[in-house]
Amino acid sequence: MPETTDELLETLTEQFSELPGLGPKSASRIVGHLLVERRDLAESLVRSLSSALKCAHQCPKCNTLTTAGELCPVCSDPARAADVICVVEQPADQAAIEASVAYRGLYFVLMGRINPIRGVSPADLGIGKLLARIRTEQVREVVIATSYTAEGETTAHMITSVLRRQYPQLRVTRLARGLPVGVELEYTDAPTISAAMADRETVKS
Repeated sequence: MPETTDELLETLTEQFSELPGLGPKSASRIVGHLLVERRDLAESLVRSLSSALKCAHQCPKCNTLTTAGELCPVCSDPARAADVICVVEQPADQAAIEASVAYRGLYFVLMGRINPIRGVSPADLGIGKLLARIRTEQVREVVIATSYTAEGETTAHMITSVLRRQYPQLRVTRLARGLPVGVELEYTDAPTISAAMADRETVKS
């Protein structure tokens, strides 16, 4: 006798499982939770996602996601230190640093990291845009806050090399080694990020 499946629920579970960090079992639990125990949350999620899809865009200055005006709240804040740029991999990493309340400069979000297997090269990370900002905004320091993973380290090394060639006098720093090796920055707790930012080290040539 053929197995009976509910195609709609199966499709929904498959779609959730495509999200980062979610496998089929976790996706199935989420679908069940939303449809049985938290229909109110499911309906709210649909409304919020629908609204975000209409107005969310990447900030033209730093690349992060925003639903505010043309510029994101950080880039449009005159109180931020405009001469320091922190380079992160994803908007979630920026959010983690903001939660630490240890940094008051601006950001540049790569929206990825070097990954030859997935075909992500330095050219795909918009480094030219970062270089242009350094030139026009009189930046004195770039903080490299990519994760201490193999890909994050490769990306950090590439950015450092480019910055050293283009702007020899620029201060290039890296978050201190107190961050867990192999762990994404977005999963690191606020006190650890705060300490790593405070103790950031100048990258040697």
